Amino acid sequence: MIQSMTGYGKATVEMPDKKINVEIKSLNSKAMDLSTRIAPIYREKEMEIRNEIARVLERGKVDFSLWVEKKDADQLATPINQELVLAYYHRIKEISQATGIPEPADWFYNLLRLPDVMAKSETQELDEAEWQAAHAAIEEAIAQLVDFRKQEGAALERKFREKIANITRLLQEVEPYEKERVGRIKERITDALEKTLSIDYDKNRLEQELIFYIEKLDVNEEKQRLANHLNYFIHTLENGSGQGKKLGFIAQEMGREINTLGSKSNHAEMQKIVVQMKDELEQIKEQVLNVN
Repeated sequence: MIQSMTGYGKATVEMPDKKINVEIKSLNSKAMDLSTRIAPIYREKEMEIRNEIARVLERGKVDFSLWVEKKDADQLATPINQELVLAYYHRIKEISQATGIPEPADWFYNLLRLPDVMAKSETQELDEAEWQAAHAAIEEAIAQLVDFRKQEGAALERKFREKIANITRLLQEVEPYEKERVGRIKERITDALEKTLSIDYDKNRLEQELIFYIEKLDVNEEKQRLANHLNYFIHTLENGSGQGKKLGFIAQEMGREINTLGSKSNHAEMQKIVVQMKDELEQIKEQVLNVN
């Protein structure tokens, strides 16, 4: 079964003091284009996360986010170094008294701007239990995205089968006009020679030239190659995931044969059929860009 490149997944895991959130979404892209936003505590695992996403998803423009929501409100506030604030306060008062420089009007605001007053959070180390919980959430989010891709892929497959069936039917409709076309070409050229030009001509030579001309307009090879491409497209659909690029190449080859069929048709009804084929093929080409 083919997969779409469009998908979304989200998972959360509850810890005693925090909630770990994982979100991943993807759109179509020619290759794997992965961007990540990862909470600092999990940065050491970034390459492991990237490798796992690339292995499972293969292609797509992927956005991955891993963030933490702390449950304790006290943990959310940036700690203030109280001892350092008092030391700054006493030192500034001493300098003010010694030099006569007025003390600051807004003591507290100015003190908070001094170096190291707003203490940075202590560096946290990722313990194995927390990583296992976070990794489980990552796997769940990726699995949700893959399920989404499979559902979208099933819808795409139904659409492709419908369009391939339409082109196959149109190809069969060409045959009656193809036979009729030969007689019309011969009649048109003969009438031109007899009525318009009013000249005598060698009928044997005319037959030879007509055969040569009609052979140049023969579309049997194009029809056969197009039929083969249509069958191969369906075969590739049934050959597992990761077939997007291959389906795109087959669609291009189908387009070549349809274009040649149109240039050789030399018949109004055949050209109408070719236009309908092109319309069906364009819809395939648009959708195949989203196949993984």
